Amino acid sequence: MSDLVSTLIKERRSVRKYDPNFTIEKEEILEMLEQATLAPSTSNLQPWQFLVFLDAEARQDLRKIAYNQEQIETASAVIAVLGDKEFYRNIDPVYDSMSEAGFVDDASKAVLVGNAHKAYPHAPEQSRINMATFDSGLAAMQFMLIAKERGYATGPMGGFDKVKFAERFNVEERYVPIVLITIGKENAPAYSTTRIAIEDKVKFI
Repeated sequence: MSDLVSTLIKERRSVRKYDPNFTIEKEEILEMLEQATLAPSTSNLQPWQFLVFLDAEARQDLRKIAYNQEQIETASAVIAVLGDKEFYRNIDPVYDSMSEAGFVDDASKAVLVGNAHKAYPHAPEQSRINMATFDSGLAAMQFMLIAKERGYATGPMGGFDKVKFAERFNVEERYVPIVLITIGKENAPAYSTTRIAIEDKVKFI
């Protein structure tokens, strides 16, 4: 592991106090999200969607939905990570793109597309939700490390009413709210944490 990656992992903290006057441009947020979505996903079907909250009025409503946590309003932005439980809709666009880029030949593409169409549209909804949640979590973690490398603080938040969130922000039924990520300039250091000894968490077989 490179020194940079090791440092980012060790120094990343979940921050709750932000400078409310600090802004991050939309273009940079898009750049970070684009990098984050280089994360792996089930059959490369990329079952994630993002809502980026910048508007003050929308964030007031979001704060109520997130149990009045102040960082919703003081962070530069809040990224809502959603999982797409109908990610099978991406099968043809994804593999068409890979074919056009020369990453897969016609024969291999036909097999991959055929297998995906057989598997995912007919999978139980909960299984698809599980896959979308896991894959979107990989992208979310990657986003936080990318933000850290750029000098920004982040904080993942699972504590929000997902039903009210979907209702208030007109989230399509195919998408499942997973996590909110605040991002901005740290205004107070996050508290340090410890981890359970790895020997207590690992068993070699």
